[in-house]
Amino acid sequence: RMSIPDSVMRQAKDASLPVTIRIGKSGLTDAVVVELEGQLISRHLVKAKVNRGLFSRDDLKQAWNYLAEQTSSQLVFARGNVAVFWKN
Repeated sequence: RMSIPDSVMRQAKDASLPVTIRIGKSGLTDAVVVELEGQLISRHLVKAKVNRGLFSRDDLKQAWNYLAEQTSSQLVFARGNVAVFWKN
């Protein structure tokens, strides 16, 4: 794992970064992984949001880590049901 540059950290935590991936009631499907991969290629920093109540807090941590692993990206930061992924 590489360390995440401060500039990326700042961008990731910026509230103006739009959510471009929503994870709905079908959960973590292959389509979500493929979509995240595609977006990471074109924009490097991607914010994802899970519908409330879909996962417990622990499951959510696992879900974010799973997505990062599957897309060989890094989970820059996660708060509640929102996470930001980065691939350089």
